[in-house]
Amino acid sequence: MNSEGDLKNWLQKLMGARILFSCLLLGSTAFLEFQRPRPLEADPVYVLYALIGVIFSLSLAYAIALRQVQHLRAFAYFQTVTDSLLVTVILYVTGGFSSLFSFLYLVVVVYSSLLLPRRGTVLIAALCGLQFGLMVDLEYYGFLNPYTGSGNALIAVTGGDQALYQMVIVMMACILVALLSSFLSEQALNTRRELRIMEQHVKRVEKMAAIGEMAAGLAHEIKNPLASITGAIELLRDEIRPAPDHDRLMQIVLREADRLSSLVGNFLLYARPPSGKPEAIDLEKAVRETAELFGKKNAPDGRIALRIDTQPGIWIRMDTAHLKQVLWNLLINAAEAIEERGDIRIELSVTKDRHACLRIADTGTGMPPETLKSIFDPFFTTKPNGTGLGLSIVHRILDAYGCRVDVTSVPARGTLFSVYFRPIERPGQTVPSDRPAMLLDSPSQISY
Repeated sequence: MNSEGDLKNWLQKLMGARILFSCLLLGSTAFLEFQRPRPLEADPVYVLYALIGVIFSLSLAYAIALRQVQHLRAFAYFQTVTDSLLVTVILYVTGGFSSLFSFLYLVVVVYSSLLLPRRGTVLIAALCGLQFGLMVDLEYYGFLNPYTGSGNALIAVTGGDQALYQMVIVMMACILVALLSSFLSEQALNTRRELRIMEQHVKRVEKMAAIGEMAAGLAHEIKNPLASITGAIELLRDEIRPAPDHDRLMQIVLREADRLSSLVGNFLLYARPPSGKPEAIDLEKAVRETAELFGKKNAPDGRIALRIDTQPGIWIRMDTAHLKQVLWNLLINAAEAIEERGDIRIELSVTKDRHACLRIADTGTGMPPETLKSIFDPFFTTKPNGTGLGLSIVHRILDAYGCRVDVTSVPARGTLFSVYFRPIERPGQTVPSDRPAMLLDSPSQISY
């Protein structure tokens, strides 16, 4: 489904297309009237001019309302339904059953697929077919005479079978076009979404790489003097045997030095993650072990419920310590987002493009879009006691292994982290497992 920004953009384009169609209809009507002048009472020209005026007026009203309307989806439904009614009037004015403009129904169906979900598009297609069928029925039975100038042309030219055939053809065409165009629209939307995600990922990697190169040297320069200070204080403490007050001050210096050393170590890990020793890992086993350990240490009171749904038989190549650090940081982040009671759901599956996808979803406070843009930046944190390096380290470690992490979040509903690994064949196995893979299309399939 389109976002609010995309939907507004499509609505603006539709208004422009509607005005262009009105201009073409106005020009063609004036040309025909000039070429074949007839008495005003005998022609539907005045009705066409009135319709053109209505379309221009509606376009102006839509443009004004678009700036203030709150529910864009309902606004899109209103426009497409109104356009289908206008098409029916155009068909009635230009010959009814025999009008050349019946293809306009298909145009309405096609652009409704750009604005509405699949169910909405099918609904508009059914409405178009219903209107055409009702108009043909009324015309066939003599309750409605189109502006043809020669009475009921439908009865004079064709029988009931032909009328029924025409109705079925138009209705089926509308439904088939609705299904096809909505499918293509969804595919295009998913492609645009994936491209947007990949573009954001590349920009984030470039930004973090630049920061990491600059930070690596700075972290080394801090770590060396800090180690000298710590060593000097420990020597003084052992040799001088200071008074209790002085000893307490030295303990404070050593404690804060250790804290600063740990912070610099984390920063070095972000700046230049160690290569480690990649090995084949059973991802399901590693995820379950880490989740169970996390549950015992961080959720012993039952405040947070862990729900695990993993697919076995997925192997990756990665350093075990790095993988555990990634999993631990993501679980800690999910737990800290839950203020009172909530759930953390862990799902492991294979995507359609054959990537191993680990999804960690929480029911916490969620994040607004402005926060979501910066969560992987070093030292960015919304927690009072956080350092802002946890997610940065996760991103750098995964990037070093050619993996990717994406995040979506809804304020007051929760956050979903999706980690994509590159699977490998199970050690000692040259053919894939007979067990069918559980395929998921996109991270949006998990509700949170």
